[in-house]
Amino acid sequence: MILGVSFDTPADNKKFAEKFHFNFQLICDTDRKIGTAYGANVDPAKGAQRVGVIIAPDGKIKEWHERVDARAWPAEVIKTI
Repeated sequence: MILGVSFDTPADNKKFAEKFHFNFQLICDTDRKIGTAYGANVDPAKGAQRVGVIIAPDGKIKEWHERVDARAWPAEVIKTI
């Protein structure tokens, strides 16, 4: 399953996903707990970083990528898994 996590509101995520024709769900993380836990909120003054995380079925991080292109990342993940 491919999911995106965003610090934006549900309405903003919906617009963004529709604009870029995402074929995956964006989860709202407005309190930034998920993003912080996975390293996407290293410098809160700069805002979120687009990191890529592949999580194994056991819940452990299999891969962590410092920068990803939100449009290309889903296809890259599918190749990896």
